[in-house]
Amino acid sequence: MTDQPGHQDTPDAVPAGATAHHSDAADAADATDGADGADGAEATDATHTGGAAEARAFRELLRGLRVWDVELPAFDMATAPDDPLPLFRQWLREAAEAGVPEPHTMTLATADADGDPSVRTLMLHDADERGWHFASHRGSRKGRDLAVRPRAALGFYWAAVGRQVRVRGSVTVAGPEESAADLHHRSTGALAAALVGRQSEVLGSTAELARASEAAWERARREPEAPVPSWTLYVLRAEEVEFFQGDAQRRHVRLNYRYEGDGWLKELLWP
Repeated sequence: MTDQPGHQDTPDAVPAGATAHHSDAADAADATDGADGADGAEATDATHTGGAAEARAFRELLRGLRVWDVELPAFDMATAPDDPLPLFRQWLREAAEAGVPEPHTMTLATADADGDPSVRTLMLHDADERGWHFASHRGSRKGRDLAVRPRAALGFYWAAVGRQVRVRGSVTVAGPEESAADLHHRSTGALAAALVGRQSEVLGSTAELARASEAAWERARREPEAPVPSWTLYVLRAEEVEFFQGDAQRRHVRLNYRYEGDGWLKELLWP
């Protein structure tokens, strides 16, 4: 986060000569193509002008959006525990208490065999001494990525308190019993979605999805313990965890935990 809260930039100036350039192009079209050519040049010019105006309006929208227009909590790293897990649990709880919707949502980044990255948003299922837990189908894109590169990064962002947490490390696969237990502790809807399966595959039509979803809901209600063999629980064992507390004056506090040897090293980072 680098933009100043409430900061608005002035719109980009139109480059000098831009209008003259379009006029010259229209004049040339008049001279060579007649009336039809002029109409075509005017249409092209109008399209270009409209596109430029839309781009400027979008930039102005971005620059006018306010950042952290609330009072942010302070963070004294001297009070931080030696292990990142208790602090993470505390921050997630405080985000929930501050009214952050779905504070357990997180961004998961993986890479395939060629190193091409993918990122998506999903739910945190647990965080304990083993690591940060999440789940998916083995055949999904994230599952395929983790099969060839069992490393990942997580990102949490809680705007109401100006905080984010980044987690990076190796990923292991839980056994089938633990994976099944993870799924069956969740809602009927979660089970129905898992029963639909085929995540990340090409879908022929929304009607096809509707039929599969309806059948899956019926089975999930009828068989709350229905097995989904492809459902897999993953555990990210953290090697690095960064806690970022935003500051309206841009004096952000960044506390980084790095696992070295048999313990955690704490270090303060420049914002």
